[in-house]
Amino acid sequence: MIEFLHTYGLMFLVGSWPNGPIGGFAGTILLAALGLAGAFPFAMLIGIARTGTGVTRMASTIWVYTFRSIPLIMIVFWAYFLLPVLLGTELPPFWIALAAIVVYESAFLAEIIRAGIQSVPQGQVEAARAVGLNTVQTLASVQLPQALSNMIPSLLNQFVSTIKATSIVYIIGVQEAAFAAQQINSIELTGALRTYLILALFYFFLCLVLSRLAKALENHLKDKQMGIIAQAS
Repeated sequence: MIEFLHTYGLMFLVGSWPNGPIGGFAGTILLAALGLAGAFPFAMLIGIARTGTGVTRMASTIWVYTFRSIPLIMIVFWAYFLLPVLLGTELPPFWIALAAIVVYESAFLAEIIRAGIQSVPQGQVEAARAVGLNTVQTLASVQLPQALSNMIPSLLNQFVSTIKATSIVYIIGVQEAAFAAQQINSIELTGALRTYLILALFYFFLCLVLSRLAKALENHLKDKQMGIIAQAS
């Protein structure tokens, strides 16, 4: 096992880089991070619309329930076959996968944002309205700052879920951790169990560290809120 890691450890971590595109777990983390960052602005609009009324709420609800109900692999396939037709040009697999993840994650992040906004006590919203703030000003000055702080642990947990979900994009040739494992398995031929066991361990420890960080942040925020409540009383 030690010799195996010595031979292929760097390939698990960064793929063929610097002789090719960055891959391995570095590629996985990059794809997940860019996917969440790209999805967040859209999710913010969708999440805010989910707290409203009328047509915007209906449209945002349809978006959320549609893309939360469809497996990521289907969205990846749609993006892989549809985007080149719509744009009239071939796209690198990484960007196709990124577009699919942005669409997919926007639905999940939108629900986190909606829950964060609705977690702000209604009394604070009413107080903001009483001093003359309109709906947009109340949202920007009172609800969103508190909601974003409350959402941090949930966003980290969603990052963990996204890291695991990106393993599916190797099917369209994206160079990430699962793709690196497949390449190593093709080289070794007889070491499939060992290769995929190491891949699972990499995922396990990475997600464990991020989950612990999310839990620590959640506890810190709870302690901070309890301190503020104690001071106010």
